[in-house]
Amino acid sequence: MPSGRRHRERVAILGAMPRLDPTSLRLFIAVVETGTIAGAAAREHIAAAAVSRRLAEIESTLGAALLVRTNKGVEPTAAGRALVGMARRALHELDQVDVQMRGFSTGLRGLVRVAASLSAITQFVPADLESFAAAHPGVQLHLEEQVSQTVTRAVAENSADLGIHTAAAADERVQTFPYHADRLCVVVPRGHPLARRRSTTFAAALEHPLVGLHTGSAINLQLASEAAQTRRGLNLRIQVTSFDALCMMVAHRLGVGVLPETVARRNAAVLDIVPVALDDPGARREFRLCVRSVDALPAAARLLLDHLRERAVAGAASGARVRSVRGRRRGRVDTR
Repeated sequence: MPSGRRHRERVAILGAMPRLDPTSLRLFIAVVETGTIAGAAAREHIAAAAVSRRLAEIESTLGAALLVRTNKGVEPTAAGRALVGMARRALHELDQVDVQMRGFSTGLRGLVRVAASLSAITQFVPADLESFAAAHPGVQLHLEEQVSQTVTRAVAENSADLGIHTAAAADERVQTFPYHADRLCVVVPRGHPLARRRSTTFAAALEHPLVGLHTGSAINLQLASEAAQTRRGLNLRIQVTSFDALCMMVAHRLGVGVLPETVARRNAAVLDIVPVALDDPGARREFRLCVRSVDALPAAARLLLDHLRERAVAGAASGARVRSVRGRRRGRVDTR
């Protein structure tokens, strides 16, 4: 049957409701399948008189005879046979409504709006969202990059369900939870005076022209704070909107930059730049997850929050093991 015709039939059935309701359709199907009103009444646990009354209402509503009474019971007319097929399809679609909506209430389906900082997106978020999407394929994720200060505001004002930001971007209107941590480093062109050092400081980096990120970014705000503490000006020669662009500018000797160490090392594999570790305490940054209220989260968003918190705990444990192994290696004494 053409899909357009099926749609018109479903509209005709559903449009006749509430008189032609799902219970009436189920009773009609039961009568046709059992062949008797008594049999349908017994199967559906309802009085035979109530079944007869429902059948009369259906025929009156549709203006057509649906059943023929015989010595053996009842048989469907041509209209009755057509109605059985349409009723089965309509009831199946109604059942699917219940299944689909139950999926939303349990978090198996839904949309989660996530706002995250550039640093989080380029380091932790992809792998964490990949594992979540594999476990919950019915949940749609909408990810938007924002600076950390805007992330917390978006969550507080209900523009996002969940945010990922640096711990420095505090907002008392949201609840926060630990996420991952990173370390900042300075990235310089090969041959630069800082490239010969094993480590450096923010103060030393500020002595050189900078390739900075866009205004309001957490790293730019941190550099401005460091400059204020050392009473230096912030010599931003160029501002860009991505870490890749920052590294390209540094490779072409337009300044030095500050960015997460993992991102710097990834770019150093393909560009003529050198990551230099930062000794300052502020080089280590904590990231936080934030929501308006855990109790008010939609089911799908709560699933994502729980998943990200579990991933953060697993990541922290893995990092602790790596640091412990490195510490033991540094402490070994060569007795050869």
